[in-house]
Amino acid sequence: MAGSSSSSSSILPSTAALLAAAVAGAAAGYCAASRTSTLPTHRHGAPRPATSDAPEPEASAPASDEASLSRGRLLKDVSVSDVYIWDIEHLGSRFEPAGPSSVNVMKNAPRRRSSFNLSGLDDGGPPTKVPHDQEYNRIIAPSECILRTIVRKPGQESSTSAYVRAGPRNALHFNPEGVNAAIVTCGGLCPGLNNVVREITCTLCYNYGAKMVYGVVGGFRGFYEARYLPPQRLTPSKLETVHHHGGTILQSSRGGFDLPKILKFLEEYQIDQLYVIGGDGTHRGAYAIHQGCMKANMNISITGIPKTIDNDIDHIDRCFGFSSAVEAAQRAIRSAKVEATCNLPNGIGIVKLMGRSAGYISAFSSLGSGDVDLVLVPEVPIVLDGPKGCLPHLLRRVREQGYAVVVVAEGAGEEILGESSETDASGNKKLPQIGEFLKEKVAQFFKANGSEATVKYIDPSYMVRSVPANAADSQYCMQLAQNAVHGAMAGYTGFSVGLCNNRMVYLPIPKLVESSPRKMNAYGRTWERVLQVTRQPNTVPPKDGDEPDIYDECPDSKLT
Repeated sequence: MAGSSSSSSSILPSTAALLAAAVAGAAAGYCAASRTSTLPTHRHGAPRPATSDAPEPEASAPASDEASLSRGRLLKDVSVSDVYIWDIEHLGSRFEPAGPSSVNVMKNAPRRRSSFNLSGLDDGGPPTKVPHDQEYNRIIAPSECILRTIVRKPGQESSTSAYVRAGPRNALHFNPEGVNAAIVTCGGLCPGLNNVVREITCTLCYNYGAKMVYGVVGGFRGFYEARYLPPQRLTPSKLETVHHHGGTILQSSRGGFDLPKILKFLEEYQIDQLYVIGGDGTHRGAYAIHQGCMKANMNISITGIPKTIDNDIDHIDRCFGFSSAVEAAQRAIRSAKVEATCNLPNGIGIVKLMGRSAGYISAFSSLGSGDVDLVLVPEVPIVLDGPKGCLPHLLRRVREQGYAVVVVAEGAGEEILGESSETDASGNKKLPQIGEFLKEKVAQFFKANGSEATVKYIDPSYMVRSVPANAADSQYCMQLAQNAVHGAMAGYTGFSVGLCNNRMVYLPIPKLVESSPRKMNAYGRTWERVLQVTRQPNTVPPKDGDEPDIYDECPDSKLT
């Protein structure tokens, strides 16, 4: 299908020829060796005796059939037949396109020289000249898609669903030179917000030559509250170095969603494209704006860019900012270890990390650290005492090595502390203070067992989300932003963009939020790795024998 053909065509012809020759040569050498070799030998040279219970080797293809060898062995019990794509709504189904009939090309709009000279002042230099437009190396075909489930098992259903592949399209719905676009950031902070704002602006201005890009200040409230109006005019020169800083240049807030006032803003400023950056709650708001636009017969593309350091938005491989947050959490874990090893007697360092409903940051930070003795996450019940208790485990670790390090997600322990009925401005329930609770319980348990514990508690929650994006997230943010603009210019609406199975795709917002926030699979390999590293007891309840194997469909499998 289109997706597989595109991956093979991305290999240069010379490289493909070398690979084919290497495979064929290796296959021929293997066949020649298999005709002349004897049984494998022991390390002292004696032939290894054949055993009656040795498995029968797979039947090999004839040596002359080099083409068959290069393709591999045919699996008759694994197949893919029908593919059902998650369609994205297109403005062309309701409105006449205003885009040019010519081929979509990178405009390569003139770029102004750096806005800062050595003295730090605006040099006011003229724009650099670009000789001509440049064609895209790859235009995405209408039916190109990325399969949702890439792990296939014998006997598995042959039909599967697929995502629309992201990228520039040949036909444009909008006339780029007349486009007014707006960008808004909503919800909590996250590494990479400035990167996404900058790259959306640069792609609109440089690739498409858009007329105007507005920055809506202060989240959804920025559409109508006087203190945030008017919106900022965004230009590449204004955002030149903003990606080196954490936070968002547009500022953000929670709540404040008012659909009639937002639609009024879009009409007054003649907005053609709105880019909404936020989590699953923000995406639900973005889709409500899309529905409002369609009901009001407004030819506006509404595009979401998923954001949360908790990494709990479903279907996508990861959210931008997650890698940076995991990296920032390492400093807190190292500090906890220093405190635990240097404070006597029986030093214990406890680090609380973000993770309202999913323990991805805690799990991956601990795996990346290698210094953690206990990880507590919302998906796995906390058992304090007994054979599988976390407190006896900490006592054992301290007696073995003299100290212990604990990482706990902020949403862990509700089965012990209870759920709160209070919510914040975004509608998220307030969480119990698991960190302080754990610190108190550790001290009490050690005292009850005739020991004294020196417990140090570190809460770096807001520190890990306010850092600038690292190199991996910066590149990811660039990909998200560029493909969001490509999709909006093509006329898609009510959609979001993300990395799925390591390919950029477009997802219908209803599908994205339907099962969000997602949770880490307690029966998956990520949690299994945590248990291997920390050697803590596994308190996950045994799987029901009749329970289906959800591993392949679980988001956790994308991170293993």
